[in-house]
Amino acid sequence: MPSSRNDRLAGLKARIAALEAGTRTPGAVLPFGDARVDACLPGGGLGLGRWHEFVGEGVEAETAASAAAFVAALARPLAARGEIVWVFRRDDLFAPGLAGLGLPAERVIGVCARDEAEALMVLEDALGATGVAAAVGEVEAVDLTAGRRLQLACERQGATGLVIRRRPYGGVARRETGSAAASRWKVSPAPGEPAPGDPGLGAPRWRVELERTRGGRAGGWTMELNEASHGAYPFRVVADLADLGLAAEERLRLRA
Repeated sequence: MPSSRNDRLAGLKARIAALEAGTRTPGAVLPFGDARVDACLPGGGLGLGRWHEFVGEGVEAETAASAAAFVAALARPLAARGEIVWVFRRDDLFAPGLAGLGLPAERVIGVCARDEAEALMVLEDALGATGVAAAVGEVEAVDLTAGRRLQLACERQGATGLVIRRRPYGGVARRETGSAAASRWKVSPAPGEPAPGDPGLGAPRWRVELERTRGGRAGGWTMELNEASHGAYPFRVVADLADLGLAAEERLRLRA
């Protein structure tokens, strides 16, 4: 009897150790395919098996339209690895829009949560579920305790968390209490530029700022949806944000 109990205890300890260690490949990353971006990120890309947060400003804090579009395109390569779970509180996710950004709608599982607490709970469960490559969560804030729980969930199966900071019904922003996110990005819309002779608006563009990342450095770029690529690199860098003013002056000078 003691031997049987010891065997069960040893087996339980082994299962706990496996959960704590996780199954993800250490150091696995999702590169952007542009050295200007990848050089700012530890390992040369967005860390997989971790969670990252994306924020907007102004009206974007309520709609999160630009951040959601950017995250949808970012998740495109991950959809080939498994399901994408999208957790939201306001039921306004537009499936044709996801498809237009290259994210196949049939790979997306949408979950509408009743409140902030449920959204975080569902996000945590999704990140720890078998067959999920990434989970997107639209939440107002993630405190340090919730952030650590999300990271542990990421490590169970190697899923990647993409947290969009959103106040879906407006209101006062919650006070920041620190974050356990592996990286923080600020995303805002940028005007498109159609090709010569093209009457359209051009491919979607974003002003993207990497505000902080562990083991890396900040940076800022204008990125455009890489419509010609259906593979690993959903974006192409149009310009560094620091160069935008000079670029605009140069265009005006040439038109004069």
